[in-house]
Amino acid sequence: MRLTCSLITVSALCLLAGSVQALDAATTWPDTPLARAEALALIETLNADLLSHDSATLTLERWCGAHDLAAQPKIVAQRVRGQDKPLSPGLRTQMGIDAQEPVKYRRVQLMCGAHVLSEADNWYVPARLTTAMNQQLDNTDTPFGKVVQPLHFRRQTLDAKLLWSPLADGWEMHGVAPMPPGTLLHVPAQILQHRAVLYNGSGQPFSLVVETYTDQVLAFPFFGPSHQ
Repeated sequence: MRLTCSLITVSALCLLAGSVQALDAATTWPDTPLARAEALALIETLNADLLSHDSATLTLERWCGAHDLAAQPKIVAQRVRGQDKPLSPGLRTQMGIDAQEPVKYRRVQLMCGAHVLSEADNWYVPARLTTAMNQQLDNTDTPFGKVVQPLHFRRQTLDAKLLWSPLADGWEMHGVAPMPPGTLLHVPAQILQHRAVLYNGSGQPFSLVVETYTDQVLAFPFFGPSHQ
């Protein structure tokens, strides 16, 4: 019995350590000009990739696999329940729906392994989806983009903005002030945000999404020199 308990305890501690290591990976980059430039290049690369593809879910899945963020690079939606945000009249007009048309709200965290890569607020018109899609959205944690993939939707980005830049404005003219050796780069929790409307194959809008990408998209080791 004592041996069994010990094995269970060790296994639990290993799992906990793995989760902590995954969550802390983004905070172990050195605060050097090279690391800051690399972080900015990666954020801009992810931003361009998201803007050039219709499915943010599939884009994140590719990103997860390319950067070894999980043993199985699969995006899972973790539902955040108990919240509701009404769609504003202006956005209803933009989506071509009147004040009486039912609109559902769904908030999820898109995870790859132990990493929350983005938090997504999603408003959608149930009448513009199939019955099977609505049931899947109501009863499962499947990411929205995968559920509606049979609609062959396209994405129109309304705005995309960096919430954090590793390099200050004018760095190319004034340089980057060096930090004391051993200083770690502080990456805020939210680094990038997109707002977009999804249209079905016939050009009818059926969803509005606001996606906020987290520091966990950088949760892999920095392999450059730690002193440059």
